[in-house]
Amino acid sequence: MSDESDHPEKLDESVRLRRERQERWRLHGERPIGKNLAMIGVLGWIIVVPTLIGIFTGRWLDSQLGTGIFWTGSLLFVGLAAGCYLAWGRVHRE
Repeated sequence: MSDESDHPEKLDESVRLRRERQERWRLHGERPIGKNLAMIGVLGWIIVVPTLIGIFTGRWLDSQLGTGIFWTGSLLFVGLAAGCYLAWGRVHRE
C-alpha cells in the first residue's frame, strides 16, 4: 500500500499551482490567439525536426551498413520520442 503521508504534499502543490494560474489569468487575461497559434507551430517543429533527423540518420546508416530499414525504423522511433519529450517540456514551461 502507498504511504498516506505523500498525498497532502501533492495536494498542497496542486492547490498552489492552481492558485498561481488563476492569479496569472486574473492579471493578464487569456493569451491572444496569435500566441496560441505560434505555440502550435513551434510544437509541430519541435516534434518534426528530431523525427526527420532520426529518419535521415537511419537511412544513411542503413545504406552504409546494408541493414535494410533496421536503423531507419529504430531512429524514427527515437526521434519521435525525443520530439514528444521536448514538446511536453515546452508545454509545461508555458
